[in-house]
Amino acid sequence: MEFTDSYKQTGPCCFSPNARFIAVAVDYRLVIRDTLSFKVVQLFSCLDKISYIEWALDSEYILCGLYKRPMIQAWSLTQPEWTCKIDEGPAGIAYARWSPDSRHILTTTDFQLQLTVWSLVNTACVHVQWPKHASRGVSFTRDGKFAAICTRRDFDTQDLADVEWSPDDSSVVVWDSPLEYKVLIYSPDGRCLLKYQPYESGLGVKSVSWSPCGQFLAVGSYDQMLRVLNHLTWKTFAELMHPSTVRAPCYATVFKEVDEPLELDMSELCLNDDFSHGNDANVTEAPFRVRYEVMEVPINLPFQKPLADKPNPKQGIGLLSWSNDSQYICTRNDSMPTTLWIWDIRHLELAAILVQKDPIKAAAWDPTCTRLILCTASTHLYMWTPSGAYCVHAPLPQFTVTDLKWNSDGSCLLLKDKESFCCAAVPLLPEESSEYSSDD
Repeated sequence: MEFTDSYKQTGPCCFSPNARFIAVAVDYRLVIRDTLSFKVVQLFSCLDKISYIEWALDSEYILCGLYKRPMIQAWSLTQPEWTCKIDEGPAGIAYARWSPDSRHILTTTDFQLQLTVWSLVNTACVHVQWPKHASRGVSFTRDGKFAAICTRRDFDTQDLADVEWSPDDSSVVVWDSPLEYKVLIYSPDGRCLLKYQPYESGLGVKSVSWSPCGQFLAVGSYDQMLRVLNHLTWKTFAELMHPSTVRAPCYATVFKEVDEPLELDMSELCLNDDFSHGNDANVTEAPFRVRYEVMEVPINLPFQKPLADKPNPKQGIGLLSWSNDSQYICTRNDSMPTTLWIWDIRHLELAAILVQKDPIKAAAWDPTCTRLILCTASTHLYMWTPSGAYCVHAPLPQFTVTDLKWNSDGSCLLLKDKESFCCAAVPLLPEESSEYSSDD
């Protein structure tokens, strides 16, 4: 991997959908950089600190959420003199997003009083009363012709969690909060195709995700199980467990992150006077490298017992993500925050387990091939492919990777620290590689 220098950020930063630009929030300023040269191509000044940014799908427009004011400002890359400002007045703005046509902005007011669709073409607006959520509860079909919007009527206390169209627009899934633990699937004409309840008691559903091909629906639950349904019969064809102890028979490779001391040649080492007097500027990192070690089963995985008297317990499938080809799915059981499970759905078996030293902060699949990258707020990135697992050091001083995002063509990663970001060019790995660990 090749890493750029680090640059300041005070908020969100993301690639444009066409992968040509990076938008970065720096206090009141929106900085647009070229992905290849990293040069600043546009600089926009907002009226307040930027809390949220989102590109339009055509990569021509970008909106900034100034939620402390509260206000939305939008800008055009091709027409820098053009600007748009949306202010809901006393109702405030809790969230904003683009429509698929890149010419409408949807805003939700504070306390979810209404959702408004603003047209950038003719300045018209349409109101939807009582949206259920601010940032969730809205899903568009792939062709952009229809939107499913969750609303509340007569202050209904049944807690609908979210909604999502299938990738082929043939159905829409709705799921409830843990108090209801149900999944419902509807056809576009409103017919209920399935009422699904993973189990009879407990907290129920925690995460739901369609496979990119649209043929499978993955449901992660608080009982630490992943269940996968098919789109033809809506029957469960896989129930995948996340036990704290993995025993035989298990044909998955278990990779454990370990520290390996470096063998240093001390024969030609010479200390200057500054170092001998304890000058902090000469202090270097500890003489070890990080690598993966292949472990044998049985193995006990680090486990945290959730507190019974706390709401939203840290247990169940909190992270759930499909590979681009729909063959693999990665999961994290939140009571085992340092362990990532990778399942082969085609063969209905566990493909790999990654055991990290620190809790997993983010994991993302390459959008073009079967490659998974994760981070743990350390100075390393961790990569898995069907050929093996690798550790990659980020060679930037005082930079720990707390979040990551792929660009749309899979050639570059955006890596975030608390107050800075950088990019890493990601070469295509050889398919036949048999190396299991690396620190290159």
